[in-house]
Amino acid sequence: MSSYPQLFRVRQKFEAPTLAPEQIPGTVAAELGRLNLASTIQPGQTVAITAGSRGIANIALIIKSAVAHLKSLGAQPLIVPAMGSHGGGTAEGQRELIEGYGITEEYCGCPIRASMDTVVVCQAAEGFPVHFDKHAYGADHVLVVGRIKPHTGFVGDIESGLMKMMLIGLGKHAGAKIYHRAIMNYSFPQIVRSVAREVLAKCRIVAGLGIVENAYDQTALVRAVAPQEFEEREKELLVLAKEWIPRLPFKTADILLIDQIGKNISGTGMDTNVIGRKYNDHVAAEGEWPKVKRIIVRDLTDETHGNATGIGMAEFCRTRVVEKMNVEITRINCLTGGHPTAAMLPLDYANDRACLDAALPTIGLTEPPDARLMWIHNTLEVAEVECSVAYLSEARERPDLTIIREPTALPLDNGGNLPDHV
Repeated sequence: MSSYPQLFRVRQKFEAPTLAPEQIPGTVAAELGRLNLASTIQPGQTVAITAGSRGIANIALIIKSAVAHLKSLGAQPLIVPAMGSHGGGTAEGQRELIEGYGITEEYCGCPIRASMDTVVVCQAAEGFPVHFDKHAYGADHVLVVGRIKPHTGFVGDIESGLMKMMLIGLGKHAGAKIYHRAIMNYSFPQIVRSVAREVLAKCRIVAGLGIVENAYDQTALVRAVAPQEFEEREKELLVLAKEWIPRLPFKTADILLIDQIGKNISGTGMDTNVIGRKYNDHVAAEGEWPKVKRIIVRDLTDETHGNATGIGMAEFCRTRVVEKMNVEITRINCLTGGHPTAAMLPLDYANDRACLDAALPTIGLTEPPDARLMWIHNTLEVAEVECSVAYLSEARERPDLTIIREPTALPLDNGGNLPDHV
């Protein structure tokens, strides 16, 4: 008898409104057109467009479409990398990040202006400086582009989206550091509103372009937002984002195997809303789901460029994760975000077999073949999941699940490793 559980493959059925790539240029043009930006943007004026560090579906096409609309008004668009300390907190690193997503000068048709320098536009009511990217501040207008989704560490009616982009993204490293410190003393909702209020009043925000994705990591909708409506529209879009967020198929697990983590996947490498560790690094809070006892991380994404933020939330990992990790970049990002434990290292082992052999005895009295184990590629891609036979009877009864492969042995090779992609 094998010392590991057998696995079957299941496909989840999610509610999934979808905006196809061929619909995006027309949708972006129509949405921005609805705001009648020509009444504000004069021919020849510059418009800075934000580009963040997340791997948002179709992000290069969305930005390219925004560039095209602004050019149709006679404006001169430029792209500004808008991220706190990602890319190692350097202009070159941040430019490299967005170019890795296809956001290049050639594709989008306008210049990229990357800098870590900021302008201090004022003091917030709470007594700290409000920073704003120097290239964005120097432009005649700013178009804030970003995905709206549940935050990985904070809860409220405003979480991760356009408001946060004005705060952390356009605040760059200097702003991100002071804002995360301020959040420790006040709260995320208070600080995000306080800074956004000052940015909207002083930094010539002309519009926002909010993106919501479905559970299949596809574009669900793109919505243009007038500056005075940022807060109200973002609340509405966050409700939809929470409805459409990807989820694991089962509420409890002894072990969750994750092929890869990275900043392009989530701000915490693996989305805490998916793994159930939004409030604590190693255990779900009361009322939080799913409840996962042990996490094994197998690799970093190429797009994360060595940033292993979030690795500290796993109990075990492959040694190659530690070898690929850029310690300095990871620590800068985690310290800036006020989450130093996210950079701490789990126990690492040379191969998947050794990881499993270390993890399985720590789950309690359950024998390894009976362990509740799920295996996913990353927290954005959970439409199909490998699940252990402990879930099989429930899966057969669930109308939202389709079994697409019956149970088979864990596919470990002669080197003790699973395939790199589940």
